[in-house]
Amino acid sequence: MEDFDLLTLIGKGSFGKVMQVKKKDNGKIYAMKVLDKKHILEHNEVEHTLAEKHILQQIHHPFLVNLNFSFQTEDKLYFILDFVNGGELFFHLQREKKFSEERVRFYGAEILLALEHLHNNGIIYRDLKPENILLTNEGHIVLIDFGLCEEGIQSEEDGTGTFCGTPEYLAPEVLKGKGYGKAVDWWSFGSLLYEMLTGLPPFYSQDVQEMYRKIMTEKLKFPPQMSENARF
Repeated sequence: MEDFDLLTLIGKGSFGKVMQVKKKDNGKIYAMKVLDKKHILEHNEVEHTLAEKHILQQIHHPFLVNLNFSFQTEDKLYFILDFVNGGELFFHLQREKKFSEERVRFYGAEILLALEHLHNNGIIYRDLKPENILLTNEGHIVLIDFGLCEEGIQSEEDGTGTFCGTPEYLAPEVLKGKGYGKAVDWWSFGSLLYEMLTGLPPFYSQDVQEMYRKIMTEKLKFPPQMSENARF
């Protein structure tokens, strides 16, 4: 901690907080993610936290957030990550309601490359959503938060069965609870593209159980203003 000056609070959650910090020796700006060990233990998050650290240590890609340092004290864990200052994709989408097809194509291409890199390293991301995508000041995407990732998924036959993720973006096979593989990320990717184009995920309902029913049984409907290229 003595190596950093604390500048400002970026975000706060049940897990802890994220601070903007400056490294004293070189003046570089980073995001410091501070995790509370007691909270991690009480909520059985040890496995997720270790997985996140392990994944951050082994992957390096322009569209994935980079871990620069990590350390711990008696009661806290610290991840020193790249500081990405263009805001959440979620914020931009809320403000603008929807994006142009050209913009969605650009973001989609970068998200695809990020997911592909994870998949090539045997990792399912499992929580693709606008809140987990930041934009750089140049407008490129950066995927963050690897706490729900599953490692060791090398082949199409490999899979997992844990029920996790965010309701709007869950694939039918996750809801069925019979095991799933990397394809669930592509379902979430499609849902995210649809949301960026229209303003809402494809099967959205305020009633979560109704939304699950629609994901499982209903056919995808396209608004008339969506182009043929965007649909297919």
